Amino acid sequence: MTIDARLQRLLGGETLAGLRRRLRQRYERGAPAGVLRLGALSEAEHAALAALAGRPARHVRSMQIDVAEIDAALARAGLAPSLRDALEQLDGPIIDTAAQRLRVRSHWQGVVEDCEHPDLHSALQTSIGLGLLKRLCASRPEAGTRLVRDADQVLRRLPAAGIPRAQLAVAALGDAHALDAGSPVGTLVLTALRQKAAAANDNDGDGDGERARDLWAAAGVLVNELARPALALNLPGPTGTQPGEPAYLSLRSLVRSPQAWPVDGRPVFVCENPNLLAIAADQLGPRCAPLVCTDGMPAAAQRTLLAQLRAAGATLHYHGDFDWPGLRIGNHMVREHEARPWRFSAADYRAAVVGAPRPGRPLDDAAVGALWDDALADAMLAERLAIDEEALADALLADLRR
Repeated sequence: MTIDARLQRLLGGETLAGLRRRLRQRYERGAPAGVLRLGALSEAEHAALAALAGRPARHVRSMQIDVAEIDAALARAGLAPSLRDALEQLDGPIIDTAAQRLRVRSHWQGVVEDCEHPDLHSALQTSIGLGLLKRLCASRPEAGTRLVRDADQVLRRLPAAGIPRAQLAVAALGDAHALDAGSPVGTLVLTALRQKAAAANDNDGDGDGERARDLWAAAGVLVNELARPALALNLPGPTGTQPGEPAYLSLRSLVRSPQAWPVDGRPVFVCENPNLLAIAADQLGPRCAPLVCTDGMPAAAQRTLLAQLRAAGATLHYHGDFDWPGLRIGNHMVREHEARPWRFSAADYRAAVVGAPRPGRPLDDAAVGALWDDALADAMLAERLAIDEEALADALLADLRR
């Protein structure tokens, strides 16, 4: 479009670019036309506004203009139908950003309302959930719509009966990698599963890879199902192992073929270290009480087994190393599986320190409080000595003997 030379002389050029930008911003914000007051005007800007308003070009730092009068003056001169039209001729279309934001907000609301799965719908109604969705699709609502639909397709197939995550991805989306760790659809599905877990008061929000495996496993989906199997000894039920022999239970077997554990009202002991379970197998064999090893912080297989045992009515008793990681695992066991401490109190620690060799393994200052005993961390800080679980094998095996 050819710009009228008179309009270009009146309001165009680099000198008046700042003034035009300020006037455009009024329209972009959806401000009513009415009367505008502009301050901090240069001499050239004041002269241009005075010419538009038909006033003397006496330079002052601020000026009040009636937009309707300027619209009429521009129309009479045949320069433009209005001030807005003049600005668009000179610098291009003016976007009503307020209306645009309203349209975008409405579009995102439509994306959320179209979500069919209740847990995902609930998560997306929060600012955190909606913010995650926007990040996953680069703030493009049309991409968000596709992403939510894909997540719905996956969630519609859950809970599954112990199928690999890649198989679920192929069946639901035709891409074996569509649910891989960090993928947009996989992240959104985990958001829904996490929302469901939170509603069930499972508030372990560590968000790490093991936690993700737990969420998938709870939905009957296997991720690295053969990694870090759970180690157990003498668990009752058809485990397919010889009494007295340690047994490895994979996440795959626990999810695909969950056992009907006959442990209602029975104690099941839980230790931190595989060495203690091996010692129990060697010295007690089939006479050892049911024993499960967390092998450090429980991974998905261990957590699944412990959850199954607790759901079957077992009372879990936990012992670990008297160090800060051991207390951290103990807190997890108490919080997630309602475990009771097993020779794991401040009094037990003080008794163990008496016969411990020195200098031993020192403790640093990164103390962890124990949920089951407020005095334990203070006792450990006072002695500054870690006590490994294996050092207490004799006392622990006395409890395990049956």
